[in-house]
Amino acid sequence: MKLKDRAALVTGGSRGIGRAVALALAEQGAAVAVNYRTRAEDAAAVVKEIEAAGGRAVAVGADVSDPGAAAGLAEEAARLLGGLHILVNNAGVSDDGLLHTVAADAWWRVMKVNFGGAYHCTHAVVGRFMAQGDGTIVNISSAMGERGWIGQSNYSASKGALNAFTRSSAIELARFGIRVNAVLAGFTPTELVGEVLHKDGGRGIKRQVPLRRFATVEEVAAAAAFLAGPDSAYTTGELLAVDGGFSAQLGTGRP
Repeated sequence: MKLKDRAALVTGGSRGIGRAVALALAEQGAAVAVNYRTRAEDAAAVVKEIEAAGGRAVAVGADVSDPGAAAGLAEEAARLLGGLHILVNNAGVSDDGLLHTVAADAWWRVMKVNFGGAYHCTHAVVGRFMAQGDGTIVNISSAMGERGWIGQSNYSASKGALNAFTRSSAIELARFGIRVNAVLAGFTPTELVGEVLHKDGGRGIKRQVPLRRFATVEEVAAAAAFLAGPDSAYTTGELLAVDGGFSAQLGTGRP
């Protein structure tokens, strides 16, 4: 139980990768605040699953793209759990489309959640983390933040911002005993990327992944749990790719 006596807040924790992260942290002993924006029933189901396994969890609703709501979320999570040591910034949205056809404001909706949510929640917890000289932040990012993809310009930009924020905040906060890292997820079948994988069941994309398969939410969550725990105590400012080798290659075909 490597996270025993630790309390964690997971944003967007009611489904997909966030749900898997909440379960993984709880399995390692952490008490978990499962954040949701609209899916209260799904968040309650995650809490129930954690409690059924002998863990402790609470559901807390908030829109992390709003700075005031993010601040309230952090305070409520700490109050309900009796403290806070881990923040996992997972909440995210997508609005894919080609540059010449996508809505003019699509970039802002994606940016204010994917990057703004992480910024607001990080800002909300760092005072507490600095005061206790202890805290770990894990940002759930994407390989798209380091590479390009058709129809992903606003999403890639938001994750690129998150990656840069990860590095910079890691350097700024290191002297306070706070570590900041990111997991760069590859293609992972969730509702968020459902449209990307819809064509031919994703077979065309899968052929471009060196491991020839998609990630599971549990594999991404395992990386997040590692970065949140003591086994990564000397790791900060790291962007850990969990993408089956997708971003390591040059080109997408065999020579």
